Amino acid sequence: MSRVLVFMLMMSTIALASSGNAENAGTDIVQRTVNFFLFAGLIWYLVAEPVKNYFSSRSQTIADEMQKVQDKLKESLTLKKDALARISDAEKFAEDLVVSSKKENKIINDNIMAQCDADLEILSKQQVVLLDFEQRKMIRAVIEETLDEVLSKSSDSFDKEAMANVILKKVA
Repeated sequence: MSRVLVFMLMMSTIALASSGNAENAGTDIVQRTVNFFLFAGLIWYLVAEPVKNYFSSRSQTIADEMQKVQDKLKESLTLKKDALARISDAEKFAEDLVVSSKKENKIINDNIMAQCDADLEILSKQQVVLLDFEQRKMIRAVIEETLDEVLSKSSDSFDKEAMANVILKKVA
C-alpha cells in the first residue's frame, strides 16, 4: 500500500512541475521548492531504509569480523603462552636430564672401575696361585726324575756328593 502512495506522490510531482513559461519566471520558485522537497522526501522514503539496513548490516559484519580476529588473536596468544611454558618445562627437563645423566655416568664409571680393580686383583691372585702350582709341579717333576735316576743307579756308588751333583744338574 505504501508503494502505491509513493507512486501517487511521484505522479503529483510531475503534475506540479513548472511548464517553463517565461511569463511566470519570477514566481515559480515556490513550486520548484515544493517539487524539490517532495522529490527529496520521496527519495528519502524509498532509499533511506535500504541504505540504513545496508550500512547497519555492513557495520555488523565488520564488527563480527573484528571480533573473530580478536578471538583468534587471544587464542594465538594463549597458544603462544602455552608453547613458551612447554618450552621452558622442556628446557628444565633437559637440564635435569643432563645433571642426572652425569651422576649416573659417574656412578656407572665408578662401578666399572671397582669391578675392573676387583677383576685385576682376582687375576693377580690367580696368577700367583698358578705360578706357585706350576713351581710345585716342576719341583715334583724334578724330584721324581731325580729319584728315578738315583734309584736306577747302583746304590753302592750313591753318596752325598753324587746326589748333590744330580740335584744341581736338574736345577740348573
